[in-house]
Parts: sequence; C-alpha cells; structure tokens
Amino acid sequence: MTCQKTGHNFTKIAFKPLHTNLFNIVFLSFFLTLGCGKLYSQEIKNKKNPLPTVKQTDKPKTASTDNVVKPVTDTIKLDTVKAKKSALDAVTKYKAKDYAKFDKKAKTLTLYNEAELYYKDIELKSGIIVLNLDKDEVYAGRIKDSAGVLTQYPNFKQGSNEVQPDSIRFNFKTKRALIYNSRTEQGEFKIKAAVTKKENDSVYFLKGARFTTAADIDDPEYYFKTNKVKFVPNKKVVVGVTQMVIADVPTPLVLPFAFFPMSQEKSISGIIIPSYNDSNTRGFSLQNMGYYFALSDNYDLTVLGDYYTNGSYAMRFESSYAKRYKYRGNVNVRFENLINSERGYPDYSKQNIYNIQWSHAKDSKSNPNSTFSASVNMGSSKYFKRSINQANVGSNLNNTLSSSISYNKTFNTIPQARISLTATHQQNTQTEEIIMTLPSLQASIDRVYPFVGKDGVKKGFIKNINLQYNLSGKNYFKTTDSLFFKPQMFQDAQIGMQHSIPISTNFKLFKYFSAGASTNYQETWVTKTIERTYDAEQAKVVDKTVNGFDAYRTYNFSTNLGTTIYGTFNFGSDKKIQSIRHVMRPTVTYSYTPSFNQYYNNYVVDASGKIGQYSPFDNGLFGAPGKSNSNIVSFALSNTFEAKVRDRDSTKTEPKKIMLLNNLNLSTSYNFDADGKDVLAWQPVILSGGTQLLDNKMNVNFGAVLNPYAIDNSGKVMNVYNIDNGGSLFRMTSANVTLNYSFSNKGSGNEEKNTQSQRNGGRNDDLFGTNTDLNDSRNSQFANKKDDDKDVITEFFNSHIPWDMTMAYSLTYSNAARENKITGNSIMISANMDITPKWKGGISTGYDFVQKGVTFTQFRFERDLLSWRMAFNWSPLGTNSNWNFFIGIKSGMLSDIKWNKRSTSNR
Repeated sequence: MTCQKTGHNFTKIAFKPLHTNLFNIVFLSFFLTLGCGKLYSQEIKNKKNPLPTVKQTDKPKTASTDNVVKPVTDTIKLDTVKAKKSALDAVTKYKAKDYAKFDKKAKTLTLYNEAELYYKDIELKSGIIVLNLDKDEVYAGRIKDSAGVLTQYPNFKQGSNEVQPDSIRFNFKTKRALIYNSRTEQGEFKIKAAVTKKENDSVYFLKGARFTTAADIDDPEYYFKTNKVKFVPNKKVVVGVTQMVIADVPTPLVLPFAFFPMSQEKSISGIIIPSYNDSNTRGFSLQNMGYYFALSDNYDLTVLGDYYTNGSYAMRFESSYAKRYKYRGNVNVRFENLINSERGYPDYSKQNIYNIQWSHAKDSKSNPNSTFSASVNMGSSKYFKRSINQANVGSNLNNTLSSSISYNKTFNTIPQARISLTATHQQNTQTEEIIMTLPSLQASIDRVYPFVGKDGVKKGFIKNINLQYNLSGKNYFKTTDSLFFKPQMFQDAQIGMQHSIPISTNFKLFKYFSAGASTNYQETWVTKTIERTYDAEQAKVVDKTVNGFDAYRTYNFSTNLGTTIYGTFNFGSDKKIQSIRHVMRPTVTYSYTPSFNQYYNNYVVDASGKIGQYSPFDNGLFGAPGKSNSNIVSFALSNTFEAKVRDRDSTKTEPKKIMLLNNLNLSTSYNFDADGKDVLAWQPVILSGGTQLLDNKMNVNFGAVLNPYAIDNSGKVMNVYNIDNGGSLFRMTSANVTLNYSFSNKGSGNEEKNTQSQRNGGRNDDLFGTNTDLNDSRNSQFANKKDDDKDVITEFFNSHIPWDMTMAYSLTYSNAARENKITGNSIMISANMDITPKWKGGISTGYDFVQKGVTFTQFRFERDLLSWRMAFNWSPLGTNSNWNFFIGIKSGMLSDIKWNKRSTSNR
C-alpha cells in the first residue's frame, strides 16, 4: 500500500501476516498518520499561474488590447533549495492580431500575425513571435500571406539600435542574439549581413556583410563586400578583407582591412587621401593630402598639402570653431610656392603667394552691449589668378580684396556712450596698392538736450537744440604688395585724431516746412606734417616729412529748409490707369565755412622766385583746412511716381498700386565765393533714378551728369555757360544704365549659389560662373535629395522643365571732352536647367559690344548618380580657360573615394 500526501512525499508501509486484532490496526494507523503529518512546518499557499492560457478564438484581438506578463515572486523560503529566477524581471507587454497561445507544458508563448512584444528597452515586431520562458529566449520570423509570399519581416529595436532581419533569436539573460539577413542603419551607413551575432549591447559580429551609403540596401549602386566584421554601434566598424563592388561588378579595389568611425557625437581624426594629377609645366602631383584633427567639440583643424615633381608645393590650414550662444567662425590660411618649368629654361619662374581668410560672428545673446565680428580676405594680389588648387572664377575676375575686424561697446550711462575699434584693409589686385587702418577708433556720446523741460517735450527752436561729442582716430597705412608688413610700411604710417562737437536744432516753419540749423566745431591732431621747399639741385619742389605733434581747428555753419509736395492726377475709375501719384521732396541747404589761411605758409615755386602757398597738413590723414571761404547753396529734389491701375481680377474692387519710379533724384550747388577760374560757381547737375519692372524681377538703374558750362577746343571747362556758347542748357558729360533681371519657372526663385566666391571677393551669383573648390567637390544640389525616383520622373514629365536665368546689362556713355562715345556696352547671362530628372546643365557667358568679343564663358553639367555625383565644368575661352571633371560618393564619410581630373593652366 502507498500513502501519498499533498507535499509529494511518499511513505511505503509493508504489512506482515498478523493476528486479526482490530485495536492494534486502528492504533497503528492513527500513529503513522500523525508521524507523517509532522513532516510539514508551514502551510503551503497555492501558486498563481504567471501566463494564463489564451484559447484561440474566431475573433482577433484588437490592437488596443495589451496583455501583461509580470515577474513571478515566490513567497516560500526553503532552507536548502533556492528557487530559479526568471530572466524576465520586468513587465512584459505583448499583443497579436490572430492569436496569442500559451503552452503550459512547454512554457512558450506564441504570438501570430502582427505580433508585438515590449520588454524594457526592447521592441520586437514580427509576423510570428515565440517566447520561451524556460530558455529565457525569444524567436521572431516572417509569415506567409494568402499568396504564399513571406511578409511581416521582424523589426528588432533596442535603445537607438534598430535591425530588420529575416529572423532573429534573442536571449534575455545573456543578451546575445543570432540575426539572419539583418538590415540596419548607422549614421550614413546601411549595413546588411547574412548572419549577425550580437555578443552584448555594444558589440556585433557580422558574417557575409555588405555596407553602403546607397538608399536601397538590397539593390545598391555600390557596396563594400566583406566576410568578417566587428561592429560597435555609434562608434566604429572594423572589417577584414574588403572589396568594392559597383553595380554588382567586383572592382580591383581591395583592402586587407578597413576602419570606419561612426561616432555621432564627435568627429574622428584621420588621414585625408590625396588625389593624383599632372601638369605640363609642373610635372606630376599629389593634391589635397593631409590630416584632419578633431581637436574638441568646439573646434577642429584640417591640414592639406600639394606637391609637384618640379618642386612646387602648397600648404593649407583650415579650422572651424563654434560655441553655442557665444560665437562661431572659421579660419583658412593658404600658402603656395610656385615653380614654372625647369631651371635654365627661358619660361622658368618662381613665386610665393598666400591668402588668409577669417570669418567670425558673435552671438548677440551672449552680451547685447558689445559685438565682435571679423571678415578678412587678404594676401597676395595674384593668389586667385595663379593658385594651383583654386578655380575661383568670380574671385579671379574681381579687382578688390577687402577685410574688416570690428569691436563695438555700448556703455549704459546717461547720456549713453559708444566706442568702436575697427581694423580695415583694401587691396587693389591690379595696382597691388594696399590701404589699411590698424586700427581706427570711433567714439561718441549721445545727444544732449540742455534746454528741454521737465516734461521731456522737444518742441520748437530752443528745446530742440542738442549737442554731442564724436571722436575719430586712425592709424593709417598706404603701401604695396612688396612692402606689406615690412619696416618701410610702418615708417610711412600716419596717425591722427579728429574731435568734433556738432550742435543742431530743427523746427517747423509756416506749418508746411521743416527747417534745421547746425554748427560744428572740429579739432584735428596729427603726428606728421610736411615742409615744402624748392630744391635748386633737383630743380623741383620737394616735401620733407616732419615728425611731431601738430593740430588745427575749424568750424562751419549750415541751415536747411525742406517740405513734401503731393500731386495726384486722376484719369477716371473706368480707365485702366485710374490715377498717378507724384511725391516731391525739395530741399535747400545753405552752408558757410570761413577761410583758415592762418594754417598756410609761403614757399618758392621755381627758380624765378615765384611764391606759392601750402599747408603743412597737405597730404595728411584728414586733409588740410580750407584756404578760402566756402559759401554754398545746395539744391536737391527727390521724386517718386506711383500709379493706381484696375486689377485684372474682376472680383477685386480696390485698384492695384504699381510703383513707376522708386526714385528720381536731382542735385546741384552754387558757390557764392567762386573765383570763376579754379572754382566755378555752379556744380554739375547729378541725375539718378531707379525702378523695378516685371513684378519686381527686373531692377533698372540710371544716372547722368549734366554740366552747365562749355568747354574749349582743348577740352577744358570754361567759365561760360554752354547755352551761351551755342549749345543746349546742359552738356551731358556721362551717363549709365544698368539692368538686372532674374526670372525662373521655379516657385522658390534663385538662391545664393556662390557664397565662397563672394567671400573671396567675387559675386554671389553665377554670372561669372560657379566657384569650384578643388578641396571638396561633393556639394551639389543633388546632395540632400531623397525623393523617390519614380515620383520625381513622373512629376518631371508632367510639368514644365525647371530652369532659371539671370541677366545683367550695362551701358556707359562718355562725353567729358567731346569724345561722344559709348565706353562700355556689355551683357552677361547665366542660365541653369534641369535637362532630365538626373541631369542638370548651366551656362554663364556674355558679350562686350565695345570690344566686340565674348566675355567669360563657362559650361556646367551635373549628373545625379543616387549615392554618387558626377560633375563637369568647362571654361573654353581666355586666359582662365580650364576644365574640371569629378565623380565621387556624396557621403562625407567616404569623401576620399573619388576621381578628380582637371586641366592646369600655365599661369
């Protein structure tokens, strides 16, 4: 007989043949029963089933119904045996469309059709999911649809890492996984592997892998094929033998190993692979070889170099820096040692050129009371014409380089004070003349109204009287390329300071006139003056520089009177042009400056003893004071013309306003103290105007100079009015007209295309061609394009071909000495067009009607190769003729995979 208790402990009792004794049998049974009952020291509670069985039903579960699997807690504490803890130590949610079935015996939970499982930071979605509680493991895979096609691929996401394989097995306890045909994205890279082994949260091993930056990982334009990969998400990819495959065709490009940094937080330092080129005058070369230094999160440094076999070389240092809410900027320093031909040949030459660029901007949020900015572009005048690593067309055709560094500070005092320090640089690349101020100082104190009342109302002549203080100081240099930053440059420097105290007031006169009066006291300090004498040995007048402090003081007075006149010409509401409005603003200004001949000295002009006068401040920083009285009345008239026209839209009742002339200005002056010989009484009439036409797309500006005086046979202006000399009232000595027209069938209009060329001193449009930076040619209008190809093609052929055009026309007329000719007449045109959805083309050209020749011309072509870009630029004419071909991967991570071929000019 076997007696089984609830605790599953068994006691076997064997009965031998005994005498039938009922008492002994009952007593023995009762004793044994008590003995077995003493084996238990506490009551055992019934355990709850952690996974309730979900029976399959005909109706699917709704997506909003979530089931929860909670971790099991055992309340029984045994002395010798510890209960096994489940790996699922957190709340687990799951759902499925068809069914969720729990097998109690096998301890598995099966989710079918649109299955989802959520555990901690793990999200798993798939066609089928099987959760094994005994092995602490989950499996996910695809399912077949009604046509037998595998669908609902698994999507496994843990934290920021996401994988889309064919199937996956994951262990919750060890955190390891086996992933088959996984697809994942890491930054710009897309990775696909036949088998992926997840070692832990930060290390993956891949077998039979391909990685690319193409959009379609299953059918990429190119990929890198390798059999062994160690992958650390968001940090790096280390691969074994790797081969590049283009259009499923293996290439000879094989690497024994490769390392790809994939950090999203900080750039990684690394080598920049050079490109090969050749030149007829400098031999073979390696260009743009160097190293990128990721110094910190706030700044970096790129060092690049070129080397030619004839000894020419170039170095470039480029750095960008930024600090949020503080400042940002970049610095470029370029140096080139150019050698043409070989030593001993007649065309041999050697030259050093350089260029420095610095751009800095301070965030106004950091300190609203002070600003600091810099825009520097300085260096050799011939740099952009002769550089071996620049194709800056706009910069090459520009004749001026300029720089400015400024610091401004506002003091919140009463009255408010301001100070500004500025360093400027102007360089003419044709004459190689350089003008610099290092630095110039501007300081001012705001206007003070000494006669204003306690109520603060400034009304009338007296209460509007105000004065202020201005200070201007300069450390001025005028030099050339050859003397730049050499001792002679500093010896020729001029230092000066000018103080001024203007006093002014304004008031109404006769209700319709605005009147004003002002006077200005000015004191000028200089550290250099001149002493002019006649040198008998050289038989000419010479100026000797005198070092030492000197000063002069001047003052002047002026008053002005102006008004505004409105005139309207009505033509009737039934007319197309209903009315024209004319606004005139005439101004009359009288100014008087006395003679300051006390600051003039006598000197001998020639050997005959003729006496002349000069000022020691001649050729000085602020010029010399006036020797004669200046008693001048100036006239100015500004006009605007505006029309009201009937709107084409018949539903609108109000007429449409159109600006006919934005401005039409005339100005001249009359000097009462003119002597009629050196100074004529009337100044030429200056006429200027401008307007916008064709929906404000065409800007038209014009100007002319009208001289009332006649000229003699030698072309010199006489003190005789032109009308008294048998001519018209005015003689037009010069005139100009400029037109700029930009039009496009694109909705957004033209954008700035040539920001680097503008920074180099060129134009920001492409009338002089686009700027080609040979350091990095990946940027293009295709770079960020991620539209579906089919949609792009369909939209392209169902609409107009996108295009844009920019046109500039300039006409200049000159007749100062009866030459009566057109001195300038040219047109420039730039056009860009989307030839196909993947092809873009452009042309920049022009024609000079005076020189009768084609101006600068450039042809541009660009092809979008999805993850690749191909571009070709060709300038066929002139001394700047060149061509450049580029093909490479768009991704910045693989920017060294490219081929760049270009012509080299003999400049």
